[in-house]
Amino acid sequence: MTGRLRERLGELHKLTAQTPLFNPVFQMGLDLSRDLESGVLSLDDMAKMVEELGCEALQSRAHRLNALLAPMDAAENEQRIVALVEASAADGDFAAFAARWSRPLQHIVFTGHPTFLLTADEADAVAMAASQDDVGPAMCVINTTRAPVTLASEHGDVLDAMRQAQAARNRIVTTILSVAAKAWPAHWRKLKPLPFRFATWVGYDMDGRTDIGWATSIRHRLIEKAERLAGYATALASVAATKDVRATLVAAEEDARAMAALFAGDFDSPEALSDAANQLTADRASKLASLEPVITAIEALAGEAEEGDALLLLTQAAAMRADGLGMGWIHFRVNSAQLLNAIRRRIDPDNQLDLASGTALARLRDLLATVEPLRSNFAALAIENTTAVRQFLAMAQIIRHIDGDAPIRMLIAECEEPQTVLAALYFARLFGIADKVDVSPLFETESAMEHGGRFLDALLREPAYQAYVRARGRVSIQTGFSDAGRFVGQLPAALAIERLHGRLADAMKAHGLSDVAALIFNTHGESMGRGAHPATMTDRLTYPMSLWARNRFATHGIVLEPEISFQGGDGFLPFRNPLLALATLTRIAEVESQPAAAQDDPFYSRTDLSLDFYRGIRRMQRDFLASRSYARAITAFGLGLLNETGSRKSRRQSDLAADREMSLRQIRAIPHNAVLQQLGYPVNILGGTGTAASEELEAITALIADSPRAMQLMRMIRASNALASIKSVAAYGELFNSAYWASRPYRGTEPQLENGCLALAEHLVGDDRTGAFRRLASRLRIDGLKLHRLLARLPDDQPDPLREERRRSIGLLHAMRLALMQHMFLLAVQIPAFSRSNDISRDDVLAMVFSLRIEEALAQLRRAYPVSGPAISDFHIDEPTDYPDGEVQAYAGIQRHYIEPMERAYALCLRIGTAIANHFGAHG
Repeated sequence: MTGRLRERLGELHKLTAQTPLFNPVFQMGLDLSRDLESGVLSLDDMAKMVEELGCEALQSRAHRLNALLAPMDAAENEQRIVALVEASAADGDFAAFAARWSRPLQHIVFTGHPTFLLTADEADAVAMAASQDDVGPAMCVINTTRAPVTLASEHGDVLDAMRQAQAARNRIVTTILSVAAKAWPAHWRKLKPLPFRFATWVGYDMDGRTDIGWATSIRHRLIEKAERLAGYATALASVAATKDVRATLVAAEEDARAMAALFAGDFDSPEALSDAANQLTADRASKLASLEPVITAIEALAGEAEEGDALLLLTQAAAMRADGLGMGWIHFRVNSAQLLNAIRRRIDPDNQLDLASGTALARLRDLLATVEPLRSNFAALAIENTTAVRQFLAMAQIIRHIDGDAPIRMLIAECEEPQTVLAALYFARLFGIADKVDVSPLFETESAMEHGGRFLDALLREPAYQAYVRARGRVSIQTGFSDAGRFVGQLPAALAIERLHGRLADAMKAHGLSDVAALIFNTHGESMGRGAHPATMTDRLTYPMSLWARNRFATHGIVLEPEISFQGGDGFLPFRNPLLALATLTRIAEVESQPAAAQDDPFYSRTDLSLDFYRGIRRMQRDFLASRSYARAITAFGLGLLNETGSRKSRRQSDLAADREMSLRQIRAIPHNAVLQQLGYPVNILGGTGTAASEELEAITALIADSPRAMQLMRMIRASNALASIKSVAAYGELFNSAYWASRPYRGTEPQLENGCLALAEHLVGDDRTGAFRRLASRLRIDGLKLHRLLARLPDDQPDPLREERRRSIGLLHAMRLALMQHMFLLAVQIPAFSRSNDISRDDVLAMVFSLRIEEALAQLRRAYPVSGPAISDFHIDEPTDYPDGEVQAYAGIQRHYIEPMERAYALCLRIGTAIANHFGAHG
């Protein structure tokens, strides 16, 4: 069925040569709408087409994952790891070999960003098809309903991904040990390999959330402890000599599960908390707060064991050393404002001081110089009402009573002053955990990008901070692309973050900190979606942490500890099964094993051009975000185009009146980017690039063509542009065009719709959304033409033979959704006037439908037209009655003819949204 429609859309596209303003996507949507309203097409037919196109999109997703990670064969990937390890052993220097493999190639963080787009069945199907290189229609599954995404389900997915990652890492560690056993038979058992380290913040991230209590974090850490201990015990089961060790691990696992159950309870009463806390903190034989004695015992057994058993034992010892008593390290996250509010009580109880001032900094120095650790317990945690302090108290309990091996990262969002970091350091010292906590400021806002260099220079100058990072052995920072990419554009964000990396390297050198490592957590979000960079794994790793930036640290002799994130359900796909997990770690190992060679890249020497290019894109991105037309168009449907993909709310609540003036800052970065995908044009990636290049087009073209870094940036642009359609953006605006609705039945072709179309025309006559979309589309078209000029002059190093076929599929998905939205609009205005529930406004319901707040609208309509409730036959009344006279049956008809079709049409719209996101490769 879709084949004919695809051909029709192709024919309509040809008409744009005759009439430049002709919109084939909107016309296709109108054709489908006419067929739907006349009965030529039914919602059942639409569902079949959505199913067909959704299958195609799922296949596209699997193809993309396969291309990103190939080869998939486990034996081939193991052989590639062998080749890497053997190359590092070729010079025969055991000490150098041991040092090389005792430091992580990458830290990997499994974050809970709201990108759980696929159902479990869909994710399994994509993973299986990609890993088996068998991407055919048979892989497709049909899910018409989605289970709600909860914090518990997110945490479960994290644990699944980490198990696969750990198993893949074990294979790599065993390979390292095996190669060493051949090269150095007398020394290899002394190795302590650590090629990868894993972490998560799911259940510990408090930034922007109020639904995660301290008990939730404690429980999650206990669950992770139990899971990891069970894994250790199972892995050691084949070695009989580990009987005593396994007994210790099993007893500790059972203890952790019992404690986790305690902390799932209700702590409203002090007695309940006291009981749980006392059980957790009490000394007991089964309590295990450190794996050091277990690791020592295992390594002693390995020293006497046969080589096969020794390999297994040392692999497990390496896993214990990497992960501690959990599935990996954990990241707590708070906002800088929360920390500053907490420290104010200590340095400014009268609330008179500017905390960004030199006076505040001086008082913090005094505090740090004189702080004495305080004991704390669960009662102190329970009564603490300051979010930031509560997090430090929770960390103290975790370190003392659950896992004393694994350090904890304290990420500080929106951190723009050294005082914030020093405040975190003060609380870490106050509760006696500074030796186990890595305080990590997040640079993500535009202000943080602009002033980050001065911030880092000031922070690294502080004696207390210098002493702290020397004790920890690393300077830790986090750079984020989410808000940066939203507010300054993805390309300017990437280049600003790159400069920030270079400033950190220079500041560490300037302040005598070259002897400590730089742990830089790049949280990604830089691509068209959170699955990965759209081109290659090399680009995924070196786009956010460029070769130029890496070379800055290498030049100063600073050890770099790069850290990346795999975000939510989309990001977890590379770890969905064993083949994918091994392929992912192998690709990372191949990239990260390359030395940071000096870069002869004109992008960094011709700054007269590259800086102007950067500034031009940033200026255009700022103009877009400041434009009311952009904000109005992007928020025209609220978040109604999107599936719920996470447990954290995507936007703040607002009423109907507020929807018209919704600020882009009310929408978080991921849903903002996802809306751009759904409207058809990723403005935050493409916007401004063509205009910035146009003033010196030939010079910029030559610079980009000669620059590996600039070509990497252009691969992102090309991949995004290949899926983009300004015609689709414009088409959505025409839904609000009063003249369209007034004209649609004008020739008498759809007489049955005349009243409905007239009602829509009257309701929308003052609506501003058509104008907003037209102005936005006009700006995008001008900029897009300039972008096409640029791309036409550049070499395409990754041509896509399926580009046009994919674009046609996406265009058809947009057209089908336009038809379904028109169907919902027409149904809404044709519902009879409410006869009950006078508190329900029909205009409000229509406004909800026009903004795609369909579920709210349907709830109101069901209140107005109930079909359930007491029936006359339920009563035994002697007096006769002729009333009600069929009202319930009439209401059932309204439900059947209007409300239920609207609900079904909206469900199909959401399935279309999933398909579009799958073509992009991820959600948001």
